[in-house]
Amino acid sequence: MAGRFITLEGLDGAGKSTQLAAVRDWLAGHEIDALFTREPGGTPLGEKLRELLLSPDTEVGLDTETLLMFAARQEHINRVIRPALESGRWVVCDRFTDATFAYQGGGRGVPFERIAILESWVQQGLSPDLTLLFDLSTEIAAARMALSRELDRFEREARDFHERVRQAYLARAAGEPQRFAVFDASQPPDAVRAAVQARLAELLPEAVR
Repeated sequence: MAGRFITLEGLDGAGKSTQLAAVRDWLAGHEIDALFTREPGGTPLGEKLRELLLSPDTEVGLDTETLLMFAARQEHINRVIRPALESGRWVVCDRFTDATFAYQGGGRGVPFERIAILESWVQQGLSPDLTLLFDLSTEIAAARMALSRELDRFEREARDFHERVRQAYLARAAGEPQRFAVFDASQPPDAVRAAVQARLAELLPEAVR
């Protein structure tokens, strides 16, 4: 079976971590060899850049922030993602380029056209087979985050920043409905889990569903 590339996206607090576990369980249940990774991160360099980019103490310009995201992504693709896919493994990534369009583009205001140039240069045609987008109101997301952990540099942004991020995600999904599956993340986790696993099944040949 050919490798598949699956990404998970959404606001912080939307339950990606919970649903990532559901994806892991589903793949294991179907005996699918899968690599789980994240962005920014996934390589030694990427993890160092992640720590820098998420630290509340970091001060960085908008273009620099965007370029650092793609620098981490370039390493990630070359060293981890593409080799795994070429070997036939499935790759599941917690955030990918849609997050850059949402956070740096929608949230920060970096022109989408500039991000698209970097996307084309770095990815060389690589794109997820399926993107699971967990949609949630900014009010509910903020309430969940307040109860869970110390907030990182992005999570500390004002509510209007996160609303722009959300709208950018939804615009991306509307523009590529064949790639995106959008889930109402305000629903009970078990209901979201069932919907996610049903969508994953569509990636399998009919003979093994």
